[in-house]
Amino acid sequence: MDIYEIISARHSIRKYKSIPIEEEKLNRVLEAARIAPSAGNRQPWHFIVIKDEEVKKQLKEAQVYISPKGGDWFYSAPVIICACGESSKSWIRKDGKDYRDVDLAIAFDHLILAATAEGLGTCWIGAFDPIPAKKVLGIPEGIEPIVFTPLGYSDDSPQDRGRKSKSEIIHQNRW
Repeated sequence: MDIYEIISARHSIRKYKSIPIEEEKLNRVLEAARIAPSAGNRQPWHFIVIKDEEVKKQLKEAQVYISPKGGDWFYSAPVIICACGESSKSWIRKDGKDYRDVDLAIAFDHLILAATAEGLGTCWIGAFDPIPAKKVLGIPEGIEPIVFTPLGYSDDSPQDRGRKSKSEIIHQNRW
C-alpha cells in the first residue's frame, strides 16, 4: 500500500481477534512513533505497551476506559498502547502554547498509520479517566496519559462514517 491507500484504509476498530501481534510488526509500529517530528525535536512522549492480561484486568476494574456502550472490546485486544506526554520536555510557543499534545498527536498518528500498513487495527481513545490510568500504569508525576489505542488484528467490518467535503474545510488564501 502507498501512503494514500494506508490513510484511506485506516478505520476505528472495535473488535479484535485474539491472535498475538508479531514482535517485528509491533517494533515497526513503535519505531514509526519514535521517529515522528516534534516542535524543536523535543520528542516529549513516552509509550506504554500493555500486553499483560493482569494489567488489562486492572485497567478494566479501575474503569479507565469510559464508554456509554461498554468497553470490553478495548481490553480484548492483544496489545493496548498508552501514549503519555511530558510538558517539561515540550516546546513552548512565544504566546505560551505548550506543543506537547500536538507533538504527541503527530507521533500517535504515525503509530496508527504504521499499524494500518502492518495489517493491524487501532482505535484512538481519548475517553478515559487519567487518574486511575496513572495509578494502574505507575505513571510518574510530570507525565500525563494523553491517548490510548488497542492494537491487534481486526475482527470488525467498520462502516465508512463519511467525511466533510473539501469545500467545507479548505479555505484558499483567507477564510
